[in-house]
Amino acid sequence: MNALSIKARFPILQETVDGRPLVYLDSAASSQKPDAVVEAMRDYYVHDNANVYRGVYRLAARSTERYEAARARVAAFIGALPEELIFTRGSTESLNLVAWAWARQRLGPGDEILTTVAEHHSNLVPWQEVSRATGAELRFIDLTPEGEITEAAVKAAITPRTRLVAVHHASNVLGTLAPVKAIAAAAHRVGALVIVDGAQSVPHMAVDVKDLDVDFLAFSGHKMLGPMGIGGLYGKTALLREMGPFHTGGEMISHVDPTASTFKEPPQKFEAGTPNVAGAIVLAEAVGFLEEIGMSEIEAHDRALGEMAAERLREIPEVEVYGPRGPRTGVVSFNLEGLHPHDLATSLDSENIAVRAGHHCCQPLMHHLGAPSTARASFYLYNTEEDVDRLVEGVLAAREFFGHVLR
Repeated sequence: MNALSIKARFPILQETVDGRPLVYLDSAASSQKPDAVVEAMRDYYVHDNANVYRGVYRLAARSTERYEAARARVAAFIGALPEELIFTRGSTESLNLVAWAWARQRLGPGDEILTTVAEHHSNLVPWQEVSRATGAELRFIDLTPEGEITEAAVKAAITPRTRLVAVHHASNVLGTLAPVKAIAAAAHRVGALVIVDGAQSVPHMAVDVKDLDVDFLAFSGHKMLGPMGIGGLYGKTALLREMGPFHTGGEMISHVDPTASTFKEPPQKFEAGTPNVAGAIVLAEAVGFLEEIGMSEIEAHDRALGEMAAERLREIPEVEVYGPRGPRTGVVSFNLEGLHPHDLATSLDSENIAVRAGHHCCQPLMHHLGAPSTARASFYLYNTEEDVDRLVEGVLAAREFFGHVLR
């Protein structure tokens, strides 16, 4: 893949500030959008805008056809069937859907929910609430000092009382990968289900839910070149059928009497009201863009830039890079000794380099690492080795500018 030619297809990355090109290193928070995705949004509203399912006129039929075609394409992207994919607002809503419609209805005192302190808050707080509401015990898999999940730690943590294991696939702080396939196998041996936060994996590598054998997987469209406000939840068909609805209202019903209702089969059972039709169609366009390049190429590219940035930053004596050495996604969290990450991020912004600073919605992991917050650079398919150079140069410039503080 040619990152420079790919970058040229992203209008926002052509902008400059004071003559400096934008170096966008916050794709773990939200990716930028290529011209094809931007145009697809306009195209839908200009040519096909109508509410789905409810109209018999041709425009409504065309909109419905495109919406369901988008479902099929996005589902295939993660190795799922169309009926196994629920469109949601993103990973957060997907995880909460499972917490409400499955966990709250089935767990109770004596049951265990197993997770880690490395989870994004959206994959931790819902399970805290489930524990509080049901009496199920929330337990944690031990991490290595660098923040990794090992298979041995998973096996040690799972018990016959484990009913649900909730883990990330890729860390949004450290770029580490969890052994999801092994976790699923260990959980299933004791009859537990596995829900995976795929927000940081689905955009950056080939993900096959059947091969991983997970029960649920959540992901967000805006992190994979798509628009904000759209994402998905994969669920095994049998589980989705036995679950009650999350939201209720129009379109998800089969029959309504004054005092009782019956519901449609999944996925419509979980998509009450008017869905984000444009978002789904545009997400399918983003999936097409990713498939055109190839997920194996994207994974190798992101990993190479992440490892390069980590090693280059480690060469600066005052910089601490968090997480283990070795394979990672394109996410690198670091700190410059004596300088608050917000000051470092502000300094980098003066050079038109965009990085994240803070706890990254992972406060328990920050405590585990002994760092209240970090700066975070996250790379994607439109980043280049020159972007790594600009980042390192920006950190060196901050070290020089704030030298009196660091001493």
